[in-house]
Amino acid sequence: MLYLSKFGITPEEAVRVWKLFGPQSAEMVENDPYCLCDESLEIGFNRADSIAASLEMPKDNNCRIRAGLLHVLKHNIYNGHTCLPTDKLISTSAKLLGTEFELTSDTLEALKAEKSVISVSFKGREFIFTPKQYRSEVYSAGRLNMMLSFPAQPIIGVDDYISEIENTFQIQYADGQKLAIKQALSKGILILTGGPGTGKTTTLNAIIKILKLKGEKVLLAAPTGRAAKRMSELTGQEAKTIHRLLEVEWNENDIPVFSKNEKNLLDCDALVIDELSMVDTVIFEALLRALPLGCRFIMVGDCNQLPSVGPGNVLSDLIAAKRFPVVQLNEIFRQSMQSLIVTNAHKIVNGYMPELNIRNNDFFFMPYNNSDEISSIIVDLCKFRLTASYGYSPFTDIQVLSPSRKGKLGTKELNKKLQSAINPKEKGKNEIVINGILFREGDKVMQTKNDYNLTWTKFDGTSGEGVFNGDMGTICDINRRSSTVTVQMEDRIVLYEMEALSEVELSYAITIHKSQGNEFPAVIIPMYQCAPQLSYRNLLYTAITRAKSILILIGTKKAIEKMVSNNKISQRYSGLYYFLTEDHTNEK
Repeated sequence: MLYLSKFGITPEEAVRVWKLFGPQSAEMVENDPYCLCDESLEIGFNRADSIAASLEMPKDNNCRIRAGLLHVLKHNIYNGHTCLPTDKLISTSAKLLGTEFELTSDTLEALKAEKSVISVSFKGREFIFTPKQYRSEVYSAGRLNMMLSFPAQPIIGVDDYISEIENTFQIQYADGQKLAIKQALSKGILILTGGPGTGKTTTLNAIIKILKLKGEKVLLAAPTGRAAKRMSELTGQEAKTIHRLLEVEWNENDIPVFSKNEKNLLDCDALVIDELSMVDTVIFEALLRALPLGCRFIMVGDCNQLPSVGPGNVLSDLIAAKRFPVVQLNEIFRQSMQSLIVTNAHKIVNGYMPELNIRNNDFFFMPYNNSDEISSIIVDLCKFRLTASYGYSPFTDIQVLSPSRKGKLGTKELNKKLQSAINPKEKGKNEIVINGILFREGDKVMQTKNDYNLTWTKFDGTSGEGVFNGDMGTICDINRRSSTVTVQMEDRIVLYEMEALSEVELSYAITIHKSQGNEFPAVIIPMYQCAPQLSYRNLLYTAITRAKSILILIGTKKAIEKMVSNNKISQRYSGLYYFLTEDHTNEK
């Protein structure tokens, strides 16, 4: 600890280093500081590079170049890529390290030779994977292809079941819905996609009803707690988060693992996953590993939503592969046609401007040209107008969504203003500052990273562990004596140690990216100048489709036009499509 403290390594980090390297820890760090880049240590390349610089190691040191290449590859996993083209990886790494292209390229060849990275060619271009991402996508492709070879038993007489449900519940299914029901019940796999108001839920309910009539056990799951809760409400069936469904546990290195896997399969005849656009490569692999052979797999999502926060492009790759039954519902149903939120969302996704001049529906545009005015109106709507007119609570019903974290209309500044207005400082109301963020009892907050160690207790006395990225709640108690903070997340009470609050932020305003999988009664979105990379169509579409009852855009028409006209979709490098459609027997 004393030796490593010279380099800014904390005692907690030093213990992890000792556990990994033992009595040789100090010697190993002195000889190769980049050994600290091991994922289990959570120290990272930049800090290891600073230590190497303090030890006066040369920039072209082989250990440094190796670590730099792996750092760039792993960093891009957090940007959504499961792999990178070799030329991009080498050029980006050489620029970061300040080393020659050829020397960096030679080092990559050595990493390939020892299988520290995996090389695959797609359409004549070489891509580099980490072993974990490679195994994940190769397994998923192989498992899906196996499911096509060994499908679930088709259900006979589907047309009769559809007619029976239509007569019993006075429903008339559209042709696309009937096709989806038939595909789900006659094939082993179905991908059901479509925008708001196109009848995905109605279709799904029919599939579930028929499966249950046939005595099949159906499990439902979604990526987030809110998405699972909404799925439960819409289907009348219990839906779990994917983590709960797969029974997440922790190994000896405190790394999450799923107890449901190929050796301990899910007990079901059919699995339905909602919000598939949010599911990343690793979670998708885990789901497939736990599926019994012959189990139906029904995947529901909106291909126009933002892709998953984690790596991969699962929904888009599955659709593009054209190997699985895909039904895209496009027809907006009559009752949904009355909602401007629905009709404007469809206009936006098709590249047309939304209707902004109607004042008596559920979609409102408030034109303002000044960022200070916009933020003041947002505060006024949250504190007074929506509360007075609709009885909405700014804590549970109203959600401000911003494209950006930065700027006057970014989430950081808006949260400060909203906190001050909605939950002001009061005598007897405890406060604490963590990493520059003021938290106050009564504040609306959000978990920003998966934390599998956090314990929670439900009101019925049941308890468990794990709070996940995007979970939202309210601070009930800040206890300085015990250094704990209590947060209520719907029906769960979560106890945080003070340091764990570094993974929590105020959530009166959240980014559109963080809102994925959620739905709120009222949504407010500032429409003003923001970074060009955040002014695109899918981002606006995703934000608008988070609103259940009321959507308010505040700002300039020009900002809306800019987002609607920009259909540039960020390219994600992934291999699932290629592994599904091409033979890859010569990977290196």
